[in-house]
Amino acid sequence: MAMRPLSLPAALPALLPTILIAALAAPAPAVADLSPLEKAMIVMAADLSDAVAAPGRPESATALDASRKPAEVLGFLGLSSGMKAADLMTGGGYWAELMARVVGPQGHVTAFEPLQFYSDKTKAEWQALLARQKGITLQTHPLEAFTASPESFDFAIMNTTYHDLYTQSEKMKIPRMNPDDFVRTLYAAMKPGGVVGVIDHVASPGDTRAIAESLHRIDPAVVRADFERAGFVTEGESEVLRNAEDDHSKMVFDPAIRGKTDRFLLKFRKPQ
Repeated sequence: MAMRPLSLPAALPALLPTILIAALAAPAPAVADLSPLEKAMIVMAADLSDAVAAPGRPESATALDASRKPAEVLGFLGLSSGMKAADLMTGGGYWAELMARVVGPQGHVTAFEPLQFYSDKTKAEWQALLARQKGITLQTHPLEAFTASPESFDFAIMNTTYHDLYTQSEKMKIPRMNPDDFVRTLYAAMKPGGVVGVIDHVASPGDTRAIAESLHRIDPAVVRADFERAGFVTEGESEVLRNAEDDHSKMVFDPAIRGKTDRFLLKFRKPQ
């Protein structure tokens, strides 16, 4: 199989273990001789690991770390200090809290939550989160009416929610939507050079709307086409969340696979 070309940020997770081991094993003068890039990569890895390991997050969040692999995901996508970041369809704010720790006081995180999903449980989770973590703004909106100011963000992430744009539900008051509207708005909201990471449950090719509604999965080729149609460039894809043992015909909430589905991680960039 041909190797997929990787941009420098996309290559970080593969290079970090070698660089970290070499740096830690080397005598002080050798460490001092590392290039600025190698030193920056070590600092980045340490920052991401520290953000995940630092105390303060509830057990309900830390219990998800093993399956979500946040340090590896954010490292692949290139989140760093000072960025203005967005957590799209944030849920209880798992990614928003970690991103706020990484971007620090010079950055900021805006968490977007559709009103259709903003339950009493979610409200309680957010009250607690905002009380313990600075640097986050929660913004609610109808799922079908996502809005954001132009060129606001350096970074954005969607975790297992993009497929929801292909669903509709009278019970949940979700109308039939055109995902292109969402992606075009997101494109406008990203700064030139800004990165969007999309994680979702892998589906086999087929009727995208029927699969999204019945299985809560989506074919990664559909996501890639949607983003490229809006003007984004596909910069890379990580295998860090893949699981070859997942049966793509199963609904993601099936007890046999829940929490360990085969997930793709795509990295898109808005051209400079």
